[in-house]
Amino acid sequence: MGLSPTPICDRLGVRYPIFGFSHSVDVVAEIARAGGFGVLGIAREMPEDIPDMLSRVEDALDGKPYGIDLMLPKNVPKAATLDSMRATIPREHQTFVDGLVDRYQLPEPSAPSFFTTQVRSEELLQEQSEHILRSNAAAVATAIGIRPDLIARAKAAGKLTISLVGSVRHARKVLDMGVEVLVAQGYDAGGHTGPIGTFSLVPQIVAVAGDRPVLAAGGIATGGQVVASLAMGAQGAWLGTLWLAARENHTPAALLRRLIDGDSEATIITRAHSGKPCRVIRSEWIDAWQAPGAPEPLGMPLQQALTGDAFVAMHESDDPRLIYEAAGQSVFGIRGETTVADQMATLVEESERAMRQLSRLD
Repeated sequence: MGLSPTPICDRLGVRYPIFGFSHSVDVVAEIARAGGFGVLGIAREMPEDIPDMLSRVEDALDGKPYGIDLMLPKNVPKAATLDSMRATIPREHQTFVDGLVDRYQLPEPSAPSFFTTQVRSEELLQEQSEHILRSNAAAVATAIGIRPDLIARAKAAGKLTISLVGSVRHARKVLDMGVEVLVAQGYDAGGHTGPIGTFSLVPQIVAVAGDRPVLAAGGIATGGQVVASLAMGAQGAWLGTLWLAARENHTPAALLRRLIDGDSEATIITRAHSGKPCRVIRSEWIDAWQAPGAPEPLGMPLQQALTGDAFVAMHESDDPRLIYEAAGQSVFGIRGETTVADQMATLVEESERAMRQLSRLD
């Protein structure tokens, strides 16, 4: 039994119901080449860098379809600079972070990046959104919030609109706005996530979605889980963490080692990264924020303004004590460095094996 395309695959023109989220142009391109649908995250990109990034992915894809994912958090300032945000950080929090930086002798970041130059604001989101709308992306996915005007304009531009949801309430809200595809993202997922587990969430979202497609997300690392997603009524599986082990992701060596050595229990939901609940792979930096006497993390976008330089520095220096990244409970599927092509081939093989096993139960 083969892993057949589902209706959303037919609509997008892809072979397999495997959707891969990544911040890496190379990963997105390789997912597409292997028959899946790659979704490029641009929430961490400086607006002026987005056009070149999109040009590179479109050149690499050579006409194959892809999607773009953007964070649209609520309650961020209309306009703000990193300096203006840093001026409002409580002294207790700055002292705490300065103490960690001194303790671990973290260097200053060597190059500008999103985390060292930007702060989330409505103005920034608008700039990022305009680049998305001008792109050739076949789909636009939104996470952590939604803007009705972006959805309407994306649909008018012929782009499939997708929203990541973590509850039935959230699903109903985005359905009312006209979103065409829902990603039911469970508690197991890496990054910003909600309180409901994937296996409990997916059937609830399928039930309220009606004839609109649902994708399952959160903790998925195997072909058997892809088949389970289909069995629950989803039209595909959305994976993110697994690609961190691909050579094409250029994951820092110390972070890759942490992911390889980690298991599902090595991840934790914390507000220490962004100010919102976010599942990450643990490190000494994350543990320090859970320790007695540590201050409560600030909200978004203040927490990023507080810790952005340190986050970049620990990645630049590949610090094995501190380095961390958003990662889901699917980290159990990372057992060594690989390639996207090998990962996709394994997922397809495992899916087909799971389907054959199920057929023998009839």
